[in-house]
Amino acid sequence: MSDQTVRDTVILGSGCSGLTAAIYAGRSNLKPLVLEGHEPGGQLSITTLVENFPGWPEGIQGPELIENMKKQAQRFGAELSMAHLVSADLTKYPIELNLGSHIVKTRTLIIASGASARWLNLPSEQALIGHGVSSCATCDGFFARGKEIAVIGGGDSAMEEALFLTRFASKVTLINRTAKFRASPIMLERAMAHSQIEFISNTIVEEVLGVEEKDVKGLRLKNTATGVESILPVSFMFLGIGHIPNAKMFEGQMDLDEDGYILAKDDVYTTLNGEIIKGVFAAGDIKDRKYRQAITAAGSGCMAALEVEKFLEEHGR
Repeated sequence: MSDQTVRDTVILGSGCSGLTAAIYAGRSNLKPLVLEGHEPGGQLSITTLVENFPGWPEGIQGPELIENMKKQAQRFGAELSMAHLVSADLTKYPIELNLGSHIVKTRTLIIASGASARWLNLPSEQALIGHGVSSCATCDGFFARGKEIAVIGGGDSAMEEALFLTRFASKVTLINRTAKFRASPIMLERAMAHSQIEFISNTIVEEVLGVEEKDVKGLRLKNTATGVESILPVSFMFLGIGHIPNAKMFEGQMDLDEDGYILAKDDVYTTLNGEIIKGVFAAGDIKDRKYRQAITAAGSGCMAALEVEKFLEEHGR
């Protein structure tokens, strides 16, 4: 594609929101270009069984759901590229996207680059993602029914995950690396008052046990104050240490909150100093720090694509 070719729309991200946007944009004959980025498929690509996405009564594997969405988008003319966005210039119109090897110009941009879960980055943890290690209690809590589990973290996210997981697990052990919890007083009080939640402070996870069996068998812990190591037998480990929104490349070019999430006006419009940025829309987890579900991401992608179609019509396309 020539640098001088101007696309009608480019979608940044190939997770649930980006691919849904691509399906809708494709059906509107916009021939969207989808940049897959550094995490093709988003959070669903590292999810095993998805049981809460409508239309799949027996559930569906996360990667399979993403693959189906890709095929559906391509059927309607979407072009998928493994390219990674290096930088963007939103002050120009058409918008200029630097992909390293070349520049892409586009009349509209849908930012659906998502938010990446924070991990401990232990080799054993990474090996067991989807096999007892999870960053989403809402997605995977059901599979922990009747089991003893651990939640890692000390903020509100960890307290919310722990409290939610008491609906399923027989016991929840909340592990925090320091003696001080970052959670708000009310969330900490709720968690501490719950009979199924036990707290371990000044402790880090050294290893997730069960790599050979491909199933979490326990955690090897280390007390940061004493150096003493111990084994905690659990069947699941949930990470409650937050997410990192993939919007760093837009710092200074649009309004972000204190954690880097896009502050979208009326759900989809990006802004700079409160003023709507021409032709740039946001969808999915990149602007949703509350729900972060596949179905809400899909709905958000649909909304963004409909707004793109409306925008292009208003500007003579």
